[in-house]
Amino acid sequence: MSRALRILIAVAALLGGIVSLSAAETAQLSRGTAITDPDLLRRLDQSDALTISRLLSPERNADGPLTTDLMFASLPQLAPILPAIDAELDRYVSRYRETYPGETIGVGEGFDAQLFDRANLTSRDTRFVLVGIVNRMDRAYVSDETCGEIRLIYRLARFDSRPDGGKTATRLPMTLNLVMKARDARQTDANGKPVSCAEIARRWLDNGDWQGLIGSRLSPDDTMLDRIETNIQVSVAPKSALHDFRSDYLLKVFKYDPATKRFEESTLENQIDRDRILADDALRRDFRDWLLAPDNLREFDRGTVLLPEKFLAKAAVVPTPAGVDASALQPEFGMMQGEGDGEGRGDPVFTDNDVVGALKRAAARGIDMQNVRSVAGFQRRLNDVTCAGCHQTRGIGGFHFPGVDWLADSPPNSSIVPASPHFFGDQVRRRDILTAFAAGKRPDFSRGFSSRPQTRGSRELAGTEYQDGWGAHCSLQYQGSGTADKSFTSWSCAKGLTCQAAATSSRIGMCFIKTR
Repeated sequence: MSRALRILIAVAALLGGIVSLSAAETAQLSRGTAITDPDLLRRLDQSDALTISRLLSPERNADGPLTTDLMFASLPQLAPILPAIDAELDRYVSRYRETYPGETIGVGEGFDAQLFDRANLTSRDTRFVLVGIVNRMDRAYVSDETCGEIRLIYRLARFDSRPDGGKTATRLPMTLNLVMKARDARQTDANGKPVSCAEIARRWLDNGDWQGLIGSRLSPDDTMLDRIETNIQVSVAPKSALHDFRSDYLLKVFKYDPATKRFEESTLENQIDRDRILADDALRRDFRDWLLAPDNLREFDRGTVLLPEKFLAKAAVVPTPAGVDASALQPEFGMMQGEGDGEGRGDPVFTDNDVVGALKRAAARGIDMQNVRSVAGFQRRLNDVTCAGCHQTRGIGGFHFPGVDWLADSPPNSSIVPASPHFFGDQVRRRDILTAFAAGKRPDFSRGFSSRPQTRGSRELAGTEYQDGWGAHCSLQYQGSGTADKSFTSWSCAKGLTCQAAATSSRIGMCFIKTR
């Protein structure tokens, strides 16, 4: 029996008669696009069918998932990950001490900034547990051949022994995403024909019937593996005389290299290396000219742009909370005219005239800009398109999917919010793309801003925090002009609510109850 078939049988047996993901309202938003049922995730994890070690080493004879000390030591594919994370943590500590020389940073409560304990990544008491499976076929624009991605999301957890012989589980602030291609081009159906993107989409939309996706994803040369993404809360620092409350998150990506059969350190997709670009006049000119070219600006507007690797960073630190006002906490700060003036950053990468001129050239070419219709819209998308800027927007700290907590004594009660408002708000768009795939049509892969989801004509999000309800982001009238910014004019509030300033921003506010 093949490795793939063994896993398929194990998963199919566990799925049994399940036809609905969850009765919870938030789970309904992700029906057909994500697996968030706590009981199902618990059984899949405990069966060992979808543990990281089983997926990367299906011939492994040992029963049960591996603890982190064994997982990183015994799986050669993961060898580059810990050294790369260690190096980033060392750099982070050095930068923190240089920025705040009067504060201490380290592991434990005795420090001004409490650091992530990297010992948790080599412990016999910790392991990664499966906390979600997410369909990202909406990313098929990256590669038509793969039909997009499927992400298995794991959360680091510590298991401590109790006096009664049982274990107490504690979730730790780190996730690891194993990202797989949604389709192997060599995969065939029961009739011997290649499996299409339409077939894969139908399996997900038909009450979450995705057994075949997992069962067939492994082949002897692991052609379905794409990358691993890690997100770690590296430090927490209370408000002090030097700074406000801060919680920083470290993002890393490791691409799978079929030649070395290892996950190698890689650049983050669209994560602008701001400091390197600002320090290099030639690079800043190249970045400006590339991004403002009409065809690239169109993809930037749609949210489907893929920035060339020479502009990208291999790590991102995401400070939270960042708010809606322009500040040095945001990844593009200093690139736009008027940002960081007097801070020794030199000339901006993009002047207001650069952006206005580029928008006019795009219009002359007949390009209809859907989101970026002003300098402010360009600035917001420049943050929004990066990994760090996206995670700062309507996230849970620095996470968009901290995961279903099935480890708790009452999982259904503790998993009401397994993901962020940004995640749930985007499910209508993702499902619309799956529906187009299933019908054999070319999907519209565009997306709105992270602050405000595309509804695609659906009323499913109306009146909720995800679209126009309490706490939703909305458009303020531009101060002094009496008109709203063209990039945000559609960001209105539901009946009974009004858009009110939540910070010093004159463009973006939040929907709250009218006070008079």
